Amino acid sequence: MPQFAPLQNDTFLRALLRQPTEHTPVWLMRQAGRYLPEYRATRERAGSFLGLAKNPDYATEVTLQPLERFPLDAAILFSDILTVPDAMGLGLYFADGEGPKFERPLRTEHDVKALQVPDLASLDYVFKAVTQIRTELNGRVPLIGFSGSPWTLACYMVEGSGSKEFHTIKKMLYNRPDLMHHILAINATSVAQYLNAQIDAGAQAVMIFDSWGGALADGAYQEFSLAYMQQVVAQLKRDKDGVKIPAIVFTKGGGQWIEQIADIGADAVGLDWTVNLTRARQLVGHKVGLQGNLDPAILFASPEQIRAEVAKVLNAFGAPSAGTGHVFNLGHGISQFTPPESVHAMVEAVHSMSRAMRSGQ
Repeated sequence: MPQFAPLQNDTFLRALLRQPTEHTPVWLMRQAGRYLPEYRATRERAGSFLGLAKNPDYATEVTLQPLERFPLDAAILFSDILTVPDAMGLGLYFADGEGPKFERPLRTEHDVKALQVPDLASLDYVFKAVTQIRTELNGRVPLIGFSGSPWTLACYMVEGSGSKEFHTIKKMLYNRPDLMHHILAINATSVAQYLNAQIDAGAQAVMIFDSWGGALADGAYQEFSLAYMQQVVAQLKRDKDGVKIPAIVFTKGGGQWIEQIADIGADAVGLDWTVNLTRARQLVGHKVGLQGNLDPAILFASPEQIRAEVAKVLNAFGAPSAGTGHVFNLGHGISQFTPPESVHAMVEAVHSMSRAMRSGQ
């Protein structure tokens, strides 16, 4: 196992663990991506999105790009949530302008029963990238590893692509819940093993993205998404060499279930932009830290307006007190059309305003 440089800025990790911080840490979902011209140039060299994601050198390069521009408090591995079903043999590909698709979606009982936890060796390119990124960060900030949630992965695996209505998977869920649970159980084991391998490779925190949990009805969410995220969290390595490894869970559209999400054993809960942070903090108490939740569209406004909206988010959470923690983030991924200077304005505002709040100025 490589020896990594000591961490110089652990503000992000301390906030997740609800320890005191000098400022509110900030990072962005999709912070390495298409809004940066340098990312687009690297992707062109790589030839395709998968060519980028499956090459540790390129993945390292694009993971570090936003940190060269902005004083962010964390790096997040550049990868895709669909690496796991790809390793299960479903045949991931990207159609031009259409997003990810699978050649062999799970449509029949035979397909589902044949599904197996993938051999982690087939995902070695991810773990190599984690180690390389952590090495090149040289202790600047922590590195976040991640995976899609069992339910979100299942949505792509059954639908065969992204969806607005989720008719195919919901039909399976209601007609054949036994098959649905079979897929989710295999996904939960796979995700836990995948995240633990990222931790072994050098990830200092992990995040579970439940992008489509909000598509489920109340009751179905708890049974088919939350229960399986809880299974993943229960299997995670929570410390490495005596250092805690925080876990974050994020259900987009999950605001009505904050208290239940806070009970599954993660260290922090990510919130989308529809959630009132003041209320969320009251509901979770000292159980978890909170992450979020600026509307990404605000980054198309003027710098003055961005600062005003940052202030609203910071004030909604309030000054952190003992046993609470807040990581500033967007309420979902950054838009590819976002001007980079808007990100700079936001990060600067988060740091300066949160420092002033703590000093009482």
